[in-house]
Amino acid sequence: MLTDQEIALARASMEFALAHGAQKARVTLNKSLMELFGMLNGELDKVTHALDRSLQVALFVDGRFGSFSSNRLEEEGLKAFLLDAIETVRTLQPDPARDLPDPDRMARDAQTGRELGLYDPAYEELTSDKRRELALGTAVWNRKAELEKGFTLISEEGEYSDSLFDSVVMDSNGLFARHTETSFEIGYEVTVEDSDGNRYASYWWDATPRLKDILPSLKTCSETAVRRAAAQIGPMDHPGGKCNIVVDSECASKFLTPVLNALGGYAVQQKNSFLVDKAGTQVFPERLTILDCPRSPGETGSRLYDSEGVATQEFPIVDKGVITRYFINTYIAGKTGMTPTIEDATRPKVVPFGGCKTRDDLLRKMGSGIYITGFNGGNSNTSTGDFSYGIEGFAFEDGRITHPVREMLVTGNFIDLWNHLVATADDARLCMSKLIPTLAFENIDCNA
Repeated sequence: MLTDQEIALARASMEFALAHGAQKARVTLNKSLMELFGMLNGELDKVTHALDRSLQVALFVDGRFGSFSSNRLEEEGLKAFLLDAIETVRTLQPDPARDLPDPDRMARDAQTGRELGLYDPAYEELTSDKRRELALGTAVWNRKAELEKGFTLISEEGEYSDSLFDSVVMDSNGLFARHTETSFEIGYEVTVEDSDGNRYASYWWDATPRLKDILPSLKTCSETAVRRAAAQIGPMDHPGGKCNIVVDSECASKFLTPVLNALGGYAVQQKNSFLVDKAGTQVFPERLTILDCPRSPGETGSRLYDSEGVATQEFPIVDKGVITRYFINTYIAGKTGMTPTIEDATRPKVVPFGGCKTRDDLLRKMGSGIYITGFNGGNSNTSTGDFSYGIEGFAFEDGRITHPVREMLVTGNFIDLWNHLVATADDARLCMSKLIPTLAFENIDCNA
C-alpha cells in the first residue's frame, strides 16, 4: 500500500515543479506488489516476488508539454530529476492543444481507493507457506491417470499469483484520486499427445479481486486446460464457404477490440479508423448495444477515473446500432475541437439479446456451422475494417459439436460482420476487462 509519506512526496514533487517553471502539472504515483508461484509438471518450479514503484509527471511549461517517469523516489533525487525534466520540456516545440482537463470533469468520489470494493483484506493474511499450498494444490499432474482417456498428458505448466496495486493521481487544478485493488490469478498451459504422436496444446485461466472467489478455479483450472487440449484430437478438414459461426466468449474480443480502437480519438484524428465520421449514425444493427460499465462494484477492470483523472460514467458506446461518441482525451479535444469524453472504454459490455443463455443454446439456435474457440494469426486493417484471421475450433451440426476443424480462415469486414450478428449468449467472463458473451453470426466467410 502507498504510505502517507509516499503520497506526500508525490505532492511535494508537483509543488516543486510548479515553483520551478511549470505552469501546470499532473503527478501519478503507482505501487504494485506481486507474489507468483510457478508450477511445472506438478512441482514448484519458480517463485517470484516483485515490488515496483514509479512516479509519472506530466509537465506544462511555457506552452510546451512533456511526460517523464522515475522509480527513484527520494526527495533530493526527484528535485534534480524534475529540474532536468523542466529544462527538457523547454527545448520542445510549443503545443497549444496540451492542457489539463477541466476541473469540472474530474473524479471527486475516489478519495480512499476502496470505493469500488476491489480491495480484499484477505490479501494481508496470506503467507508464503499459504501461497505455496494454494499453488501446489492446483496441479493435476499427479492424478493425470484419472483424465488420460485416449491421450497422454505431456506437460503441465501453471502459475498462481496474487497482487496489490495502489495508485494516486493529482494535478495542479486540485485533482486527487486514488485506486486500490487486489487480484488473485490462476493460469495453466498444457500439452497432450494422442495415440499417433500428434500433440495439442491449450490453456485456461481465471482472475478475481477476491481470494474466496478464485478458490473454485484453483481446483479446476488445469483440468479445464487438459480437457480443452484433448478436445482438439482428431481434427478434420471442413469445406468452408459462407457459414454460421459461434465465437466463444473467451476469444470474442478479437472482433470487438478493433471496433473500440476505431472509436479512439487518436485513430479518428489521424484518419486511421474505419469509423471516421460515424458518430451519431447507425452503423450496426438495432439489436446491438454496447455499454461502458466502468463503475461496477467488485468487478475486475472497474475504475472511477481514467489516466487523466477524468470521472468515468456508464454510457452506451453503441446504442441500438448507433455510435454515440468517440473516446476523446483532452489533447485530442484541443487538436480537433471535438468535445472531450474519456480516453478509452473502461469496461465495455455487449448487452445480451436473442433469448440464449449459454453457448449450447446458441449452437442449437444456429443449427450448423463453425464454433470458434481461438484465433491463431492473421491481421486487420484499421483504416478499412477488413480482416483475415486464422481460427481454431469445431464444426457443429444439428446444434451439436461434431469434430475439431483445422487450417481455416475467417475473413470479412468488421462493419459487415457485426451487421450479421444473430444472437448472443449471456456468459461473459467477469475476469476479463471486456464483458463479451459468446456471439453468433450468420453467413460469414470461413475458408479452408
